[in-house]
Amino acid sequence: MRFLILASIVAAASAAGAGELPPPLTDADFAAVRPEEAALGQLLFYDPILSGNREVACATCHHPAFGTSDGLSLSLGDGGTGLGPRRIADQANLPEQRVPRNAQSLFNLGLIDYTVLFHDGRIEADPSRPGGLRTPLDADMRDGFASPLSAQSMFPVLSPDEMAGHYSENEIAQAVRLGRLSSPGGAWDLIAARVASIPEYATAFEVVYDHIHAPSDIGFTDISNAVAAFMEAEWRSDTSPFDARLRGEAALSPEAEAGLQLFYGDAGCADCHSGPLLTDFGFHAMGQPQIGPGKGARFETHARDEGRFRVTGHPEDYYAFRTPSLRNVMQTGPWGHSGAYADLRAFVTAHLDPKAALSSYDREQVVLPELPVNDWRIMDDAVEAQAISDAVTFKPVSLTDGEIDAIMAFLESLSDPVALEGRLGVPEVVPSGLRVPRP
Repeated sequence: MRFLILASIVAAASAAGAGELPPPLTDADFAAVRPEEAALGQLLFYDPILSGNREVACATCHHPAFGTSDGLSLSLGDGGTGLGPRRIADQANLPEQRVPRNAQSLFNLGLIDYTVLFHDGRIEADPSRPGGLRTPLDADMRDGFASPLSAQSMFPVLSPDEMAGHYSENEIAQAVRLGRLSSPGGAWDLIAARVASIPEYATAFEVVYDHIHAPSDIGFTDISNAVAAFMEAEWRSDTSPFDARLRGEAALSPEAEAGLQLFYGDAGCADCHSGPLLTDFGFHAMGQPQIGPGKGARFETHARDEGRFRVTGHPEDYYAFRTPSLRNVMQTGPWGHSGAYADLRAFVTAHLDPKAALSSYDREQVVLPELPVNDWRIMDDAVEAQAISDAVTFKPVSLTDGEIDAIMAFLESLSDPVALEGRLGVPEVVPSGLRVPRP
């Protein structure tokens, strides 16, 4: 019976036809990476030396064991112990809040066209701005970042909830508290001095970068550029079954092919999830439940996350978030900007009718370590929840269970074993001697 249902779906999808498929990725689509720079960045990525209290590494919230995310709806940065879904709050250093948004995956960030980063796009290439980038630091942004990815990767070190720590816990947190971020002697310089004081790092930086001749020459942008180079090389993803299909090297399974036809055809998924990374890099309001502390300034007391509006100030951008890439999407949950869905099929189904899904949302979907905070302030407020729903402009789409099965099979074809494994892997030790994050 299942074979007959599948055969009818394949036939119907093929008859309807798919829209134009993206071209396959090639080396020309990616920034070139020097192996020695990536190797240095690997050590820094896994080294907690970059965090205020020397306890949180980039890999704490972006670990290959969890699809370069962390398996949580909302991360626990500083003040957490353990890794992935087993991470819990440290009662001796209790976090003030969860990180406001879901930790995004890191696949294909070396793509040359990847010029807008973060859920709200607050990091963006812009030749008219200092250093060629538009960032929250605006005119205080430094020159020397090699790419938007380099700049993006280093903003978490300024966040008390992510890596800096709180108030006077350490010199980095103190500088952040006083608003000394990118200025001389500020948080970025303090982190650079930490790294430069470690002989192994000092030697490595001199070998990798021609402009560095002494530890005092190591700047914060050098650190961020190395970390970015590592991410670009480590998690390039263009060897999935989908890539083989685009190159004409192999066919997908019948069910995955039917899903592809639906995805690029009548289901309309490719209206937003277009291009070789399956994203239009645009911003859309999809009625996702708002969980956690929201995204506001420190002096604000609301728990709203207004998405792209916080960046542009344009009313049409209320509750709009960047379309994520779907590469390796099966491994990168929970899904949504607030990690509201721990089940990908439920997330896909919610996209068919976002308003109906929001009104019937099951809160058991979340993966949240226990923390004495109110995660549901917005969803418990009928006016706030209605505002999220009202921002949705997409018309509902109707699919059968079998058609959803086919789309799920297609999404599985985006899984790339080479990228999921990584190229350099997790180092056994790092130059600081601090603990490398491991599950």
